[in-house]
Amino acid sequence: MESEKKSHLANLREALANNEPGEARQIVNALHPAETALLLESLPVPEREAVWDLVDDKIEGEILVELNDEVRQGLLKEMDTEAVVAAAEGMELDDLADVVADLPDRMTDTVIESLSAEDREQLKSVLAYPEDSAGGIMDPDVISIRSDVTLDVVMRYLRRSGDLPDGTPAIFIIDRDNKFLGLLYLTKLVTHDPQAMAGDVMDTSVNPIPAHQAATEVALEFQSRDLYSAAVVDEDGTLIGQITADDVMDVIQEQADHHILSMAGLDGEDDMFAPVVSSAKRRAIWLGVNLATAFMAAAVVAIFKPTIEKIVILAVLMPVVASMGGIAGSQTLTLMIRGLALGRVQNSNARWLLAKEILVGALNGLIWAVVVAIITVLFFSTWQVGLVIGAALMISLLTAALAGFSIPLILRKLKIDPALAGTVILTTLTDIIGFATFLGLGTYFLL
Repeated sequence: MESEKKSHLANLREALANNEPGEARQIVNALHPAETALLLESLPVPEREAVWDLVDDKIEGEILVELNDEVRQGLLKEMDTEAVVAAAEGMELDDLADVVADLPDRMTDTVIESLSAEDREQLKSVLAYPEDSAGGIMDPDVISIRSDVTLDVVMRYLRRSGDLPDGTPAIFIIDRDNKFLGLLYLTKLVTHDPQAMAGDVMDTSVNPIPAHQAATEVALEFQSRDLYSAAVVDEDGTLIGQITADDVMDVIQEQADHHILSMAGLDGEDDMFAPVVSSAKRRAIWLGVNLATAFMAAAVVAIFKPTIEKIVILAVLMPVVASMGGIAGSQTLTLMIRGLALGRVQNSNARWLLAKEILVGALNGLIWAVVVAIITVLFFSTWQVGLVIGAALMISLLTAALAGFSIPLILRKLKIDPALAGTVILTTLTDIIGFATFLGLGTYFLL
């Protein structure tokens, strides 16, 4: 599959280079919308805009839905209002909500007003909730029935409506006030007695999802309970939409992308082929932060300049202590960020986990302190320095474990993304503590 994607990209770029728009048009319009979206995301901006002009108007909406936010925003800025309205026709309302969120202000009202009154109200209900909440990712287009009707009536109703929303495994049961009661799975609908009442065969084991619940929590609930569909309700328990497995897959993908980019300080850089200046601006922020923290570590080293001048071997061995502390802290930090994201780390078990990480740090610290001390003695023929670096390494790994555990919890309480800021803070702490401990012990015992 990967080689096939590469060949599509190679063929497309070759057609563009050879000034063969007909060939390029045939390539992009023959693919599935998701594949075309991938091609667009794999092109530099000038080529991307040229290819977008070749896309058939009938499938522009399907492709826009598949694009990441940044690439979609760039293409939408170049489209006129009429083209955007045409692309929005036939979109699922939850997909349309994603597109509308990326529209320039001048287009938003026009696109919304082009919808039917019913679709307009449903779309507004989605846009009323944060993008990363259950209400923000739900599909407001649901089929609901009362519990006091027979399955035969339900079947006739479905045949008359002629269509079901994509990915619908169940119909929602509500009461007279539109309050959610349960699910009627299509498998039960077609296998049970047609005269059975819907309320008698509905499933009440799947709780509805509050509209304000975080999308990441929704994804965890789907994963842990193997859900395919769930109702979304407002504060009063009124059914307002549904979330299906494909909605959750989008959340999981976005979350994975976010964590990977955040670890490198690249939060939000979805477009690999964005212009040089915009990419440089984004990266410059975290490079600046890293530079500031590096100077902090350098300032600590400068305090011990007289010691380093007299015992040069300490300067040679400094990176060992800082590097080992940084790696040990990163291991704990990564586990903590993942545990928090999956809901495995909570207040009730945090203290036990802290004790465990400290013990792990102590055990690894002891093992590697002995190893490094022996290597130092063998290579530099000084047991005094071996003891100093061994003790410094022990302290560094212990504090790294404590920092890797504590930083994500503190950042989460401060409403700061641990994946984005945790690595920078941890690196600064482990460098400062490692240098200060090693050089401090060296100053005390070797001078």
